[in-house]
Amino acid sequence: MNKPQTNSITRRRLLGSAAVLLGAAAFAPKAAFAADKIKVAGIYTVPVEQQWVSRIHKAAETAQARGDIEYTFTENVSNTDYARVMREYAESGNTLIIGEVFGAEQEAREVAADYPNVAFLMGSSFKQDAALPNFSVFDNYIQDAAYLSGIIAGAMTKSGNIGMVGGFPIPEVNRLMHAFMAGAAEMNPDIKFQVSFIGSWFDPPKAKETAFAMIENGADLLYAERFGVSDAAQEKGVLAIGNVIDTQADYPETVVASAIWHFEPTLDAAIAAVQAGNFTADDYGKYSFMAEGGSSLAPLGTFEGKVPEAAMKLVMEKEAAIKDGSFSVTINDEEPKSS
Repeated sequence: MNKPQTNSITRRRLLGSAAVLLGAAAFAPKAAFAADKIKVAGIYTVPVEQQWVSRIHKAAETAQARGDIEYTFTENVSNTDYARVMREYAESGNTLIIGEVFGAEQEAREVAADYPNVAFLMGSSFKQDAALPNFSVFDNYIQDAAYLSGIIAGAMTKSGNIGMVGGFPIPEVNRLMHAFMAGAAEMNPDIKFQVSFIGSWFDPPKAKETAFAMIENGADLLYAERFGVSDAAQEKGVLAIGNVIDTQADYPETVVASAIWHFEPTLDAAIAAVQAGNFTADDYGKYSFMAEGGSSLAPLGTFEGKVPEAAMKLVMEKEAAIKDGSFSVTINDEEPKSS
């Protein structure tokens, strides 16, 4: 997740701007979206190899290989330049623009209001607004998979001390950490957690140093919400749990399990809506749920058969219950604290 908190807005400001936009949206014709292959542009504030953005990029490349879209993108766009890049892509004939506007919410919505015939699907901490019918939001609600990875972590820690390194304590990160902690507590309610946020979405050296400090303080397993944490775990001979992407092949003796985000269901739903001509303001976050195919627990790889049988039995039971709707992982967006 790449969500700088600079240029943030309050809900009151956002609602106020929505009222201003209502007039423009009310006179906008029904978005004239394409029926066949559509032009899609991605706008990202970090490199496309960063965990969160990499999943969006991968889904877009998959859709392009399938022949559904023509895809282009720009990475490392600053929040202050985001609106300009949005306008350029809208002006150049793109029918669907995807990205993440966590640091440029108000400006992005103002741009969308100026281009009612362009569909915008943006990562956002806020909800959709009916006054802006061509602007939909999404987020990676992968708490289901994070919970399952927590069960495995709880079974694999010997010290009962787990270190957790995150980017920023925002809802999108907090809910995953809480789900992971709840899963770990299923195996050992006495586990202690060290929780720290590095104040960056892409600073592997800082994440690594933070992880080192946690290991020095007794952690024998790390929750790697950020790049750099698994490197620290590998160097010090402790275990790690991955997040959003599967890095088991890169850290075969370190990463036990990972909660994976699949953006394909989210993007495919938006593409279908655009092609059908019925794209409208909506919250696409639901497509990240495990029951929708939006998240999963990565294969254990080299750790297959090394996780205690009781933990894997519980993982399978909970996964089945999540998918059939008989069990729901609690969504807690509050900032997690160290034990």
